[in-house]
Amino acid sequence: MDAPSPARNHLYLVDGSAYIFRAYHRLPPLTNPAGTPVGAVYGYTTMLWKLAEDLHAAQGPTHLAVILDKGSITFRNAMYDKYKANRPPPPEDLVPQFPLIRDATRAFSLACIEEAGLEADDLIASYTRAASARGWDVTIVSSDKDLMQLVGEPGDGSRVDMLDTMKNQRIFIPEVIEKFGVEPERVGDVLALMGDAVDNVPGIRGVGPKTATKLIQENGDLEAALANAAAMKPGKLRDSLIAEADMARLSRRLVALKEDCALPVPLDDFMLGPIPPDPLAAFLSEHGFTSLLKKLGTRASAAAATHAAPVDDATTPGGDRQPAPAWPPIDTAAYACVQDVPALEAWIARAFAAGVVAIDTETSALDAVGADLVGISLSTGPGLACYIPLGHRGSDMFDEVPRQIDRDVACALLRPMLESDAVLKVGQNIKYDMVVLARHGIAVAPIDDTMVMSFCLDAGRGELAPWGHGMDELAQRLLGHTTIAFKDVTGTGKKAISFGEVPLADATRYAAEDAEVTWRLHQVLRPRLADEGGTRIYARVDRPLVPVVARMEATGIKVDREQLSRLSGEFAARIADLEAVIHDKAGGPFTIGSPKQLGDVLFDRLGYKGGKKGKSGQYSTDQSVLENLAAQGAEVATLVLEWRQLSKLKSTYTDALQAAIKPTTGRVHTSYSLVGAQTGRLSSNDPNLQNIPVRTEIGRQIREAFVAEPGHVLLSADYSQIELRLAAHMADVPALREAFAQGQDIHARTALELFGEVNRDTRGRAKTINFAILYGISRWGLATRLGTSADEAQAMIDRYFERFPGIQRYIHETLERVRESGHSTTLFGRKTWFPRINAKNQNERAGSERAAINAPIQGTCADIIKRAMARMMPALAEAGLSHVRMLLQVHDELVFELPEADVAAASAVIERVMATAAAPAVNLSVPLGVEIGHGLSWGAAH
Repeated sequence: MDAPSPARNHLYLVDGSAYIFRAYHRLPPLTNPAGTPVGAVYGYTTMLWKLAEDLHAAQGPTHLAVILDKGSITFRNAMYDKYKANRPPPPEDLVPQFPLIRDATRAFSLACIEEAGLEADDLIASYTRAASARGWDVTIVSSDKDLMQLVGEPGDGSRVDMLDTMKNQRIFIPEVIEKFGVEPERVGDVLALMGDAVDNVPGIRGVGPKTATKLIQENGDLEAALANAAAMKPGKLRDSLIAEADMARLSRRLVALKEDCALPVPLDDFMLGPIPPDPLAAFLSEHGFTSLLKKLGTRASAAAATHAAPVDDATTPGGDRQPAPAWPPIDTAAYACVQDVPALEAWIARAFAAGVVAIDTETSALDAVGADLVGISLSTGPGLACYIPLGHRGSDMFDEVPRQIDRDVACALLRPMLESDAVLKVGQNIKYDMVVLARHGIAVAPIDDTMVMSFCLDAGRGELAPWGHGMDELAQRLLGHTTIAFKDVTGTGKKAISFGEVPLADATRYAAEDAEVTWRLHQVLRPRLADEGGTRIYARVDRPLVPVVARMEATGIKVDREQLSRLSGEFAARIADLEAVIHDKAGGPFTIGSPKQLGDVLFDRLGYKGGKKGKSGQYSTDQSVLENLAAQGAEVATLVLEWRQLSKLKSTYTDALQAAIKPTTGRVHTSYSLVGAQTGRLSSNDPNLQNIPVRTEIGRQIREAFVAEPGHVLLSADYSQIELRLAAHMADVPALREAFAQGQDIHARTALELFGEVNRDTRGRAKTINFAILYGISRWGLATRLGTSADEAQAMIDRYFERFPGIQRYIHETLERVRESGHSTTLFGRKTWFPRINAKNQNERAGSERAAINAPIQGTCADIIKRAMARMMPALAEAGLSHVRMLLQVHDELVFELPEADVAAASAVIERVMATAAAPAVNLSVPLGVEIGHGLSWGAAH
């Protein structure tokens, strides 16, 4: 359809409220020279500017106004007191920006309209009808589905359309029909049936978008659908339509737009003219938006030059640097090297006086359990940092050992301060320092962790690649400071030396800088937690876990070296046998581990179809390619998959675990990262214990090598189907909630709902579909997993959504919220950012959508098991079981070591803590099932 006619007046109505929240979530916190938050103001200004430029280039509007919400209470609250009750209050740092955003609009000399008791949508509807009555074209700049009710052709050739600037898409009648399946005038009927969780419009329980559309298509309008419900075939839908008819009618009134509001400003006052540069220049200058000033072509006034450093960092590399307080630049030459007791005592006194001290340890290796403590650095403020060398030596036997305090003496002096409740200890990945210092008798507490703070605020952020949370990147991004690289003081390659051999002057510059940077990062990140709603997840979930995980890492788990050695031998023999068979089937020897040679064999020598060459000119032979070939009957591909798995398990586990046993403990000590997975799940490294196959015989054999100490057993406590349980709660699916409440086999229940019968095949298919849907799988992805056609897979997806409409509604509403805000949120408030959710590239966008669908569920799983871990040891101690040790966390499972006589008592405590971990912060509508087993090995405990 053509765009609205340029020959008539053309009014653009900008949904300013949507712009504000998009701007707020698009940019990190910024402050102007006066210290007022202006991140949303800057984003709003740039978005409005871009809109003006785009419209000017397209010769768009003759008239334009920005429409804003005046407040949160409107006439709809009198109709339904729970309307929008689910919406949290605006973030604290956004509230003072609202008047500045109005100032920004007026600085462009644009009309800024708002009215108490009305929503912006109502004003937009009223102005739309008034302009249409005068024969004007109207374009509503918004993606709000409620406003799609206004799209159409009112008469006299005039048109009303929408412009979605996020997708750069025009929305006319065909686009509305494509989205809702009905004409714009019937959109309100569909919305009334499906409801809206964001605005807390109730709708009809169990009716999702597809069912709502079908009902209106078949009946014509809402009243007809409700009237015809009694004639429908018996079922839950019929019962719901009859029982909740009044709620549907109420919902219809709530979603209806008020089109007869008194117009606060006449339409003719919206006429566009040239933007006077002076008011805009004054506004940009006042708030330090220097790049926009340059864009305007106006130099800042002399008054602007007296302001502090400008804030316009949205255009600088790194993207989110905000102006730090008026700290002096970091001067690494000013740091103190503490080499005697009086100097150390002075720094300890300074830490007590400050109440907050940043700490960092330097060690002989990255392994916290086995590394030697070389030194400790402290910082109590900008420019106030020191390094305490404890284990330095010369580079050879002839060098003089530098003067330093005895390690045991220094630790004894530092212990009272590092353990005192009166001093907050701040670290960057402080878990590492806690493990190191615990080996010297120091239990560091209380703590803050800047790495974890950053993760709670910015997990997943970053346009091209997710931002990292390491110190070097944070210092560059948040402080604009480039830190000294480790290799700059230790060297690289054959000439590299250990940190204990670094001269004290260089060691002091490097180590003390780490402490000061950590102190500064804490000062920047801590206020952001409160301002951006990150305090809840940080204080209640992630920070309490830090000492728990540190203790688990220090404890480790025993492995049977002989069992591992035997398995390595068996795997080696099986790998050799596979190689011989593969070479025979392939018609000759080749290097199986070479992707190029394997691709040539599969697609050139053996002639299998489906080979695709990349930019390098060689065929892809990744997992998915081999699995597709195997499904087509390619025996070589099946054998290579088995060869790869055995080779990986041998090198990663049966060989590597033997080398990972610490001589001092006889145990393996994995390292857990609290920032390794964007959804909040812990990741395991060095060695990674989370990728051992779960349900294969080989995986069981490897788990058999993890054993308990003599007289003890290992106990495994595993959440049962926690993701599906949370989906039943979060998507409000009565059938699934009922099944879990009654202890039914959820996959069998799903099979019955989808296929009408339960057998091994239908249950297996239902299980695949249950999990695949939660991961936002496509019809093609499901077809591959089930070995069926894409059309058959789509039919299964449609049937699934028909039987469980709450899941479809959850997916739809989750994606809408993420597209609008840029992030998903768990039940406990954890944010995961998806900057590519609106990407123009379909693959990037689809990947973000799939991740966004699952992130709230998987993230909530992570939050719950973290809460269980933090509560576990206090609960066991209260029950007189403090000797029970928590060793591992793998996905949804916790592994403990304890005397066999305590299994019954400990099992009761562990099950109770895990089952109630969500409460009282979140009260789930489904029970959390916990499966517990025990045995002499991890394998036997399953």
